[in-house]
Amino acid sequence: MSLRLRLTLWYSGVLALTMLLFGIVLYFFLNYFLYDQIRQDVQREAGNTFSRIQKSLALSQKGLVVELELESRDFYSTNTFLQLYNVKLKSYNRSANLEFYDVILPLEKSNLDKLMGDDDGFFQKTKVLGQDFLIYYQGIYDQHNLIGVLQAAVPIGSYEKTAVTLKYILMIWALLTIIVAASLGWFLSRKALQPIERVIDAANQIGSGDDLEKRIEYEGPLDEIGRLTETINGMLSRIQITYLELDEAYRAQRRFVSDASHELRTPLTTIRGNVDLLEKMWKKTAGTELATPEQMQMSLEAMHDIAGEAQRMSRLVNDLLALARADAGVVMEKSPVEMLPLVQEVARRAQLLDHTADWQVGDLDALEHAIVEGNRDYLQQLLFIFIENAFKYTPSGTVSLQASRTNNFVGIQIADTGIGIDKEDVPHIFDRFYRADLSRGVTSGTGLGLSIAKWIIDEHGGSVEVTTRKDEGTTFMIWLPANFPLPV
Repeated sequence: MSLRLRLTLWYSGVLALTMLLFGIVLYFFLNYFLYDQIRQDVQREAGNTFSRIQKSLALSQKGLVVELELESRDFYSTNTFLQLYNVKLKSYNRSANLEFYDVILPLEKSNLDKLMGDDDGFFQKTKVLGQDFLIYYQGIYDQHNLIGVLQAAVPIGSYEKTAVTLKYILMIWALLTIIVAASLGWFLSRKALQPIERVIDAANQIGSGDDLEKRIEYEGPLDEIGRLTETINGMLSRIQITYLELDEAYRAQRRFVSDASHELRTPLTTIRGNVDLLEKMWKKTAGTELATPEQMQMSLEAMHDIAGEAQRMSRLVNDLLALARADAGVVMEKSPVEMLPLVQEVARRAQLLDHTADWQVGDLDALEHAIVEGNRDYLQQLLFIFIENAFKYTPSGTVSLQASRTNNFVGIQIADTGIGIDKEDVPHIFDRFYRADLSRGVTSGTGLGLSIAKWIIDEHGGSVEVTTRKDEGTTFMIWLPANFPLPV
C-alpha cells in the first residue's frame, strides 16, 4: 500500500469518525430538545387540567363513586387530546376534539399497575389509528387510592418524520463529505508527495547509472522534503568521495602489484640467466680436471650477479613487508630515543655508503638533550632512506646533514646539489613505486623508500618539507616532536 493511499485512508477515517460522532451528538441533541419541548407542553396542559379536576373533586365527592368530568373547552383549536378514565366506573370522558375523531386513547393494565404505586406521571409512545402519539399518563388519587387516570396525548408523526429525515440527511451529508474529503485528500497528498516522487526518480536514475555527480534538484521551501533532499544530496556527495577514494585505492593497488611484479621480475630474470650459465659451464667442465681462467671469471661474475640480485630482492621484500605492516595498522613499538647519538651514528655510517658526492656533516648541537618518543631502528632507517636517495641522485657535488630546533620539534635537514625534482613530480614522490625518472634506467631503486619514510614520519607524529629545483638539488626537512628534559 502506497504512502499516498495510506494518508488518504487515514484522513478519510479520521473525518468519518468525526462526522459519525458529530452526527450522533447532533441527532440525539435535536431529538432530545424537540421531544423535551413537546413533553413540557403536554405536561403543562395536563397539569392545568389536573389542577381543575382536583378542585372539582374536593367539592363533588359522594361516597366511593366520584364523577370526574372534563370542563367544556374548545379543544378544536389545540393539538392536544385529553381523556379522563374513571377507575371505579370504568368510563371514559374525552375532550371535544377527541370525541370528534371518535377515538379512545389506549389504556393498558400495565399502565394502571404502574400508576397504582407511583404518584408521578410518565410518558409513552404508541400508535393510534396508525399514527404516532406521545401520551402522558397522570394518576388521580383519593387518599392514595387511584380513582382516575388523566391522559394527555399529542400526535408526533411529523416529529418522527423530521427525526428520520434528519437522520438520513446527516448520513448522506457525512457520506458526501467523506467522498469529497477523500478526493481532496488524494489530490493534496499527491501534490504534497510529488517532491518525494522526484527524489525517488532522481535516486533511481543515479542508482542505475554511473554518474555520481548528479544531484536531486529541489526549489521548494526548507521543510521536511527540503531537508530530506539536502540530506540525500549530502549523502550522495559522501558516496561520490568514498567511491573515488576506493577507485583510486583500487588503481593504486593494481599499480602496486604491477610495479612489484616488474621489480621482482628483473632480478629473477638475472638470477635465472646466471644459473643457466653456470649449469652450462658445469656440463662443459664436467670431464676436465680444471676450468680455464675465462670460465672461472665468468663463474665469479655470475655468482656476483646472483648475490647482488638476491640482495636487491631481499631489500624489496623487506620494503614490501614494511608497507604491508603499515597497511595492516601494526602498532610501532616506541621508547624514548636520544636524537644526538642516533644522528651522529647515522652520519658516521653514511660515509661507508656507496657515493660519489662529498658527504658533509653540519652543526648537530640542536639535537643535544632532545628526546623523541619513537623506534630507534625505524628512525635510523628513515635517515638512511633520505641520505641514500641524496647520494643516488647527486653524481657530483655535496650532500649535507644538519639539525635545528623550534618550540617542541627538532628538525633534521638532508640537502643535496643533485639533479632535483620537477615541480610536477613533487606531489607524487611519496607514492609507492613512483619514480621521477620514467625510464627507470637512470638510477637503481624500487620506488618504495620515500613511501616507507613518510609512514615512519607519520607514525612519529612528524612532518616533512621538500624544497627542490630542477638541476640544482633537493632539500628534505624532517620535523619530529621532541622533549627537552635538560636545559639547553
